[in-house]
Order: sequence, then C-alpha cells, then structure tokens
Amino acid sequence: MAWNTEETRRRLKEAATDEFAAHGLHGTTMDRIAARAGINKERLYNYFGGKQQLFAIVLSDELAKAAAAVPITSLREEDIGEYAGRVFDYHAAHPQLLRLLHWEALTYGHQEIPDEQSRTAYYRAKVEAVASAQRDGLVAGQPDAAHLLFLVLSMSLWWFAVPQVASMVTGSDPDNPAERARRRAATVTAARRLAHTSDRQWNPRIQ
Repeated sequence: MAWNTEETRRRLKEAATDEFAAHGLHGTTMDRIAARAGINKERLYNYFGGKQQLFAIVLSDELAKAAAAVPITSLREEDIGEYAGRVFDYHAAHPQLLRLLHWEALTYGHQEIPDEQSRTAYYRAKVEAVASAQRDGLVAGQPDAAHLLFLVLSMSLWWFAVPQVASMVTGSDPDNPAERARRRAATVTAARRLAHTSDRQWNPRIQ
C-alpha cells in the first residue's frame, strides 16, 4: 500500500539523518541506517540508491524544512535582527542540520556540492530580499547584500557550530535558558547594528 511505502521511506530518511549527522558521509554505513530504521537494507537501496545519493537527499530535505520554517521574503514586515533571532531559534531546536553542513564541507569542500544549483537559487532569493531592503533604505547599503546575509547567518549559527568555544568565551552553560536568551538577544542586536537598523523595538517607519 502507498502509505506503507511512505512510512518506510520516512523511517529510513529519519535513520539516515541521525546517522549522517553523527558520523558524516564516510563514517556512516547503509547497514547501520537500515538497522536503525529496522528495515531491510535492500529497500534502502531500492528507494534511495547509494549512500552519496541518500546523503544529498537527506541534506536537501533538511534545508527545505529550514527554508519553510525561517523564510525571508521581505524586510518591510520584519527587521533583519528578528530574522537572525529566528535562525538562531531554528538551529537551537534542530542541531542536525548544522552537523550535516559541517560534514558536507569536510567531504566536498566547495567542489561538487550536492544539489548545488537549486540550493544556490534558494540563497540568492534571500540575498535579493536583503538587496531590496537596501534599495528601500531599510538596511544599510554596506556590506553588500550577499556579504551582509552571510554575516548575519554566521553570527546566528556560530553559537551552535562551536559550542565549546562559546562556553569558554562567555563562561556560561549553553543549556541554561537564561544564557540561551542572552545569546539570542545578542545575536538580534548585533544583526541590527551590522545592518544599521534601530536597536530599539523595530518600526519600519522609523529610519
């Protein structure tokens, strides 16, 4: 039955996501993914092909979830600081995505990136949202839109990319809710100041 097939695919992808996030492309085996899902390995190959194809599918799916959860279509309705805060929140709740991106970087560098064309289009749409805000005077004209977006994403993600460094620098426990709130607030403020938007409660009418 169709629903049975979809449930099997879902379980296999969830198992693959966990394994790839923990061990990377080269450290993960199809045997372990199948065992984790409790499903015959032959089905794994039938549904997803080889390990590289499966890694690309898993990463694309996780990026699609992030794109849907944290859109940036216009900076008229939301300022860049709150966008940075939402990115922070998403990665705090979904640590696997950043781990997958780490493994991708270690595996591929900047060569032969899986699904590069469609992913680039997704990021370019975000860059255009920032560029549009720059043209409208809602965001400072420098740095340019692409670099500004990358810097905002970096400051939102770096807390989770190197949590040991964050703890050493701040001297704080990242699992403490009050510290998590301080880190988010710092990210929001820093993004606003980088973009030269108001550090007060944001109002698109106040320039």
